[in-house]
Amino acid sequence: GGARARRTVARSAGGGPPGPDPGPGPLAPGVPADGVTLLTGPSNAGKTRRTATALRTYVARHGRAGVVVLEFAPTVVRDGRVLGGRLDRFEVPRVDWVGRLMAHAPRAESDGDSAALELARANERNAARLLRAMPSTRAVFVNDATIPFQASGDPSALLAACTDASPVVCNAFDGDLGEGSVSDGERAALSGLVDWADRQVRLNGT
Repeated sequence: GGARARRTVARSAGGGPPGPDPGPGPLAPGVPADGVTLLTGPSNAGKTRRTATALRTYVARHGRAGVVVLEFAPTVVRDGRVLGGRLDRFEVPRVDWVGRLMAHAPRAESDGDSAALELARANERNAARLLRAMPSTRAVFVNDATIPFQASGDPSALLAACTDASPVVCNAFDGDLGEGSVSDGERAALSGLVDWADRQVRLNGT
C-alpha cells in the first residue's frame, strides 16, 4: 500500500515508543507535532477528546491561521448514551476554516442495506463539496474521518485535500461494524487511512 516508511502503530494511553523527534513536543499523548496521525478505537474511547487536545495545543503554539477542521461526525444517541459526537463538545479554539458535514448515520437511521447505502452516498456527495471548498492549509484536524467514505470505501479525496498539510490529525471508529455494504465501505476506508498515516494510535478508553 502507500504506507510511509516511518509509520508506527501505538497502543493507548500515552501512545507508542518515542522515535527520533528533533521538533517540538507532542500535541497530545501519542500525537507528534508533524506528519499524519490516525487515532482509532471503539466508541467512547477518547478519540475526539484527544483530537481536540491536539487542536488546542497546535493553535496555542502557532495561532489559527492556516488551520482547518473537518467535522464529519454524526451525533448518534443509543439507549440514552451519546456515541461519538462533534469536536465542539470539548473546548476548542476558533480556526481559519471549519468544514461541517451535516452527516447522516446510515446504519442507525435506516432499516435496510439499500437505504443505509443511499444515506452513505449522500454523505459522500456533501463531503466532496466541502473538500473542494477547503482552502489551502498548513494543519488539518479531522473528526470521524471514515464517515464520508462509507459508500465508496475510498478516502482519496481527503488524502488529496491534505497533501500540503502537516500536521494532520484524524480520528476514526475501529470496532464492531457488523455486516452490510456500508460497513464494508467503512472498513475499506479505514484501511486506506491506516496506509496513508505515518502512525496509528489505538485507543481503548481505559
